[in-house]
Amino acid sequence: MKILVTGATGKFGSFVVESLLEAVPAENVAVSVRDPKKAEGFRARGVAVRHGDFDQPESLEKAFEGVDRLLIVSADGDNESRIRQHLAAVSAAKRANVRLIAYTSLGNAGESTLFLAPVHQETEKAIRETGIPYSFLRNNWYLENEAGTVQAVLAGAPWLTSAGSGKVGWAARRDYAQAAAAVLAGKGHDNTIYELSGSPITQEELASILAGVLERDVPVQQVDDETYAGVMANAGVPEPVLPIVVGIQSAIREGALDIKSDDLVKLLGRPATPLSEVLRQIVSDIKS
Repeated sequence: MKILVTGATGKFGSFVVESLLEAVPAENVAVSVRDPKKAEGFRARGVAVRHGDFDQPESLEKAFEGVDRLLIVSADGDNESRIRQHLAAVSAAKRANVRLIAYTSLGNAGESTLFLAPVHQETEKAIRETGIPYSFLRNNWYLENEAGTVQAVLAGAPWLTSAGSGKVGWAARRDYAQAAAAVLAGKGHDNTIYELSGSPITQEELASILAGVLERDVPVQQVDDETYAGVMANAGVPEPVLPIVVGIQSAIREGALDIKSDDLVKLLGRPATPLSEVLRQIVSDIKS
């Protein structure tokens, strides 16, 4: 059985590959990457490294040849570009006769109000239409996404948010990756949807956990979206990115990421990594 991971030199994809190598022989693992030179470390461990560029559909079909199980890791960029790239990957998977497509989607993708949702809705639809068995890995939010806020707190700022009392099912990126690897290497995952989420908590609760890690108070400053955008702009966030960061806050406020599910724990076969442990690592990375 050949398992292939796209975007394997990225943070998430590399974690998936590392987890797969703990579960299956290296000869069963392949990666599809834009720049094969960046994957030499995997090649040295026996992983098949293939060139695959989401902007070059012909490269994807070749990369996916002989693959039984494929993980399409969602790309970065604007919604229009991501949809185009994802549909190209799905089409290539069908032409290559892939037997199962796993896809890193978004929590509650079908009904989500998050501005990112259309990307995942279109991709899930395209995968279903291939007729190929699928597994949608609907990831909630990576705790590592909050590194910028943690860095600001370390510099003496309060925990700034406009998300109000909205809750998020934060979990470690590595946990989401290990869950994906469990699906790719396991059995019984055809035509499944997994809502992968930690236990939903508020910004205040997360700041309190960080306070425990830092052993000092972490005040929380709740502001409106306009004020939040202004602070982010003053902090150096590029103007085109401001609607994105504000959109995330407003979606959290509306409950888009308040998803209760034990799917992550079931796939991991263990409790999710404590948020305090993940925050401790984030703090260490910032200070190093």
